[in-house]
Amino acid sequence: MSTLRNLEFDTCYLVHLPEPDDFDAWRERARALIQCDVPPDRIVWTAPGGAGDLFAQGDPRLPVPEPDAPPVRASRRFVELARQAVLHTDPERFALLYRVLWRLQADPRIMEDKTDLDVRRIEELDKTVRRDSHKMHAFVRFRRVESEESGEHYVAWFEPEHHILRANAGFFVRRFANMKWSILTPRGSLHWDGETLEEGPPAQRADAPTGDPMEDLWRTYYASIFNPARLKVGAMLKEMPRKYWKNMPEAALIPELIAGAQKRELQMVAEGALETEDRPETLKAVDEAIHRCRRCPIGCLDNQAVMGEGPKDAALMIVGEQPGDQEDLAGRPFVGPAGQLLDRYLEKAGVERKEAYLTNAVKHFKFVQRGKRRLHQSPTAKEIDICRWWLESERAIVQPKLILATGASAARGILGKTVSISKTRGEPIPLEDDSELWVTAHPSYLLRLDDEAKEKQSRLFEADLAAVKERLAELA
Repeated sequence: MSTLRNLEFDTCYLVHLPEPDDFDAWRERARALIQCDVPPDRIVWTAPGGAGDLFAQGDPRLPVPEPDAPPVRASRRFVELARQAVLHTDPERFALLYRVLWRLQADPRIMEDKTDLDVRRIEELDKTVRRDSHKMHAFVRFRRVESEESGEHYVAWFEPEHHILRANAGFFVRRFANMKWSILTPRGSLHWDGETLEEGPPAQRADAPTGDPMEDLWRTYYASIFNPARLKVGAMLKEMPRKYWKNMPEAALIPELIAGAQKRELQMVAEGALETEDRPETLKAVDEAIHRCRRCPIGCLDNQAVMGEGPKDAALMIVGEQPGDQEDLAGRPFVGPAGQLLDRYLEKAGVERKEAYLTNAVKHFKFVQRGKRRLHQSPTAKEIDICRWWLESERAIVQPKLILATGASAARGILGKTVSISKTRGEPIPLEDDSELWVTAHPSYLLRLDDEAKEKQSRLFEADLAAVKERLAELA
């Protein structure tokens, strides 16, 4: 009896999957193997186009679980990641997924362990596949062909890195439902006639057309919408690698547009504005202009411009970095937690908020979406410099005697260069219009500190506001 048990235990199963991207087939076979208590090291997974284990010897017939076999446990997160990971070209992906599924039966919370090497590898596969799908959505370019049989037809060539073609078929059917099109790739092809989607064999680059008359119109459109204020060459190359350029008619324009944009941007920043327009003469005109402004990426986010508020002849102007989430929703500066803290310190120093003009160096809220939350992101030096046009317009209208910059971003918005808060706080910096700049920390900085550090910085902030109050009295 012991010999029979050892033979059964030593059996190695060869699992053949019908397609390299067939998650359902893998799940069905993996569930049966788990229910039969077959450990990961007794299974060799193979799929079309994969080498598998060339030296494996085993029984291709899979065991059948007993009717009363316990159900297989798998978390929703595992299933979601596994569906994407199966599309990767890593030959070990099926074995990796089965190994984690095997471990989930003993430890249902393993997917929550961010330090687990297997979990991290599945997450890497998922991320890579999703990126490849995103590139396919963004960089497929259809070219029109004419034939006597099918009439007008559109053909695109794309080279995916992973097995994503079938998984993304629905996206193109929905988006181009009224077109007759084909997508050709080295891994297979898709053909849509307006009603039926069919799969085809792998194709070669020569099977796709090289251009059509519509491409001149597309290049003209691309050049007209190219925004030099939003250009970041490094980010562009990361998002749109050069290997995709050969399939995109507008890519031929990119080198010239980049060179021209960099020259134009330097000229614009040197002039203090991104357009040769007249400076607004009223605060209402500034308000209307910043709501139209789309000169940097921040203005193109789902947010609203936040205008400064206060008397148009205020002696004190207080400048922050940018609106926060609550400021964006309310349309007013300094109304969130940092603004409420500032109010308390202003009151303690004897400064009336309603007598000061409050604004920000950047007029839109910069954030990154995380679920339902919008997380603050600091503006870049370039974005601050672009927005100086509006801040300087406010200064020219209000003509404050003293400007309090809260934070390094606010100071850069006034000076056009970055300065150290620790080296400049407590002393006035003369400005060309005979006003003075005082620099202190942003109140949000105090909110992030604890214990001794918070107590120390709070004393410095309080002293800065007291000095501003005293200097205002002298200037008056």
